[in-house]
Amino acid sequence: MIGQLRGTILEKQPPQLLLDVHGVAYEIDAPMNTFYRLPDVGQEVMLFTHLVIREDAHHLYGFYAREERTLFRTLIKVNGIGPKLGLTILSSIGPSEFVQCIVNNDTANLVRLPGIGKKTAERLIIEMRDKLSDWQSSLAVTPELKKSNTANRAMQDAVAALISLGYKPVEASRAVSKIEDSNLSSEEIIRQALKEMVV
Repeated sequence: MIGQLRGTILEKQPPQLLLDVHGVAYEIDAPMNTFYRLPDVGQEVMLFTHLVIREDAHHLYGFYAREERTLFRTLIKVNGIGPKLGLTILSSIGPSEFVQCIVNNDTANLVRLPGIGKKTAERLIIEMRDKLSDWQSSLAVTPELKKSNTANRAMQDAVAALISLGYKPVEASRAVSKIEDSNLSSEEIIRQALKEMVV
């Protein structure tokens, strides 16, 4: 199992990035929470990784924070939640906020996430509640994640809004990731992303 990689970013095309590790380029899928925190192309980064091996392909998933990978691994153990949907969920909501939804039985906010209906939200709560309650407090107070959740909330809201307008999650995430000003409101981000998509 490949658990961690440190290398130089060659390309960033959400949800995928190309990481050069001593001459070997790894294709890694990552949630938008991770993309928002990546350095520029040509810079070095360390990612926590999870490898999914299937008969027809090997998929490597990367996460900026260990807690995000832990949450991803817990997510994909839920019946009906595969790696692709797990990545979409983590691109649409911050880790600590997601844990709060699970622990507080908050189906209303869960069904707002792309690909999550009422039955899936209820299944997430039932299957994840006990597993997440053990590390809820430590995740919620992680300074790095708190800072990320606050800084990226507007971007997450913008992605969710674009998806609700009918854009595919990958298209919405890619357009939002191209906006470099992190001080913009979600409405301003949406306007700029729509211009990007039209072009």
